[in-house]
Amino acid sequence: MEFVSQPQQEEHDDKRGNLKELMIIDNKNSDEIVQIQMHHDQVEETNMTSSETTKKCYIGINYMLLFIGSISSSLLSKFYFNHKGDSRWVSTWVQSAGFPLLLLPIYLPFYVFKSTHRKPFTNLTHKMLLLSIVIGFLLGLNNLLFSWGNSYLPISTNSLVLSSQLVFTLITSVIIVKQKITYTNLNCVILLTISSVMLALGSSHDKPKDLTKTKYFIGFFSTIGAGLLFALYLPLMEKIYKEVSCYSMVMEMQIVMELAATVLATLGMIIDGGFSEMKKEGKNVFDLGEKAYWLTVMFNVVTWQFCFMGTAGMVFLTSSLTGGVCMTALMAVNVLGGVIVFEDNFGWIKVVSTLLCIWGFSSYLYGMYMKKKEEEKKKDDSLEKLINNDKDEQAENMKEIVTLNT
Repeated sequence: MEFVSQPQQEEHDDKRGNLKELMIIDNKNSDEIVQIQMHHDQVEETNMTSSETTKKCYIGINYMLLFIGSISSSLLSKFYFNHKGDSRWVSTWVQSAGFPLLLLPIYLPFYVFKSTHRKPFTNLTHKMLLLSIVIGFLLGLNNLLFSWGNSYLPISTNSLVLSSQLVFTLITSVIIVKQKITYTNLNCVILLTISSVMLALGSSHDKPKDLTKTKYFIGFFSTIGAGLLFALYLPLMEKIYKEVSCYSMVMEMQIVMELAATVLATLGMIIDGGFSEMKKEGKNVFDLGEKAYWLTVMFNVVTWQFCFMGTAGMVFLTSSLTGGVCMTALMAVNVLGGVIVFEDNFGWIKVVSTLLCIWGFSSYLYGMYMKKKEEEKKKDDSLEKLINNDKDEQAENMKEIVTLNT
């Protein structure tokens, strides 16, 4: 048995006691750190939940605007052509001429609701403005192609052909914003492509009696072209919006885009006879009378702004591909609208095409749901791992204290 003198023993006990106190203090500090970390995580989770709820509300509002705008604008545009309206430039002009209405969601939050400290039209760089102008001219060309397609094709066919834009949107999203290709979005694109091909093959049964085959295919390929340009427009917007800090800036850039599109349409109208032709068309050509003509034009202007505002908001809050999928999902509703309002032919080809659209959209929604569930699971696992690591550290500290006492 080793002999230890009394002073040495006391010194050894003091050191061990001090070490024990240090370990207890360290253990207490560790508990405090864990509690602070857990409190921080709870606060952060609460903030994230609140932010996520706000985002969901914005998404809901924008999709409602897209829903109302897309269906109403398509039906009104076709209504214009069905009642002897004949100017593609007028139809193009009304799609963007209502851009001043977008000043409401820009100025109201700052001057009326006081919900933001950012003054309207600040922080917009020269690069953003230039890109918005270029994309605006692209949008104007897209609007013109849509008008040509809508003037010739039945609205149900036009809507289903437009669904092909989702194929182009996936391709351009992969190239421009590095969108990942998954089974669900690829499945959605394939189904919608089959839907459009079926319409093209069954076109001979769908032409109105007074529409020639040449005009039908001009309308068909104009609509395909509109889909292609819109598919380029969506990911370009998403790329630009990554540098945007708030929803108001999105609307500001949308105003610039639509102003450029309106300039293009106005130049076309001037070449085609100017606004005086609109007056003549309303008085002498439109078969429902002048009042109905101007009401049609006015409501067209408003509903198109709902459509573009909803589209821009969806791209900013989600992605260009999700925005494209949401728009495509509305095509099935447009098809039914064409059948109900204009008594379009609804044969078995359109039935199958519509079902394929719904199947593809449902597939995409399911993929988004599963992705969200997976992200939530990873987040929960990460938090649980952090807590377990802290518990393991405490257990190690307790073991050391027990070892010192023995």
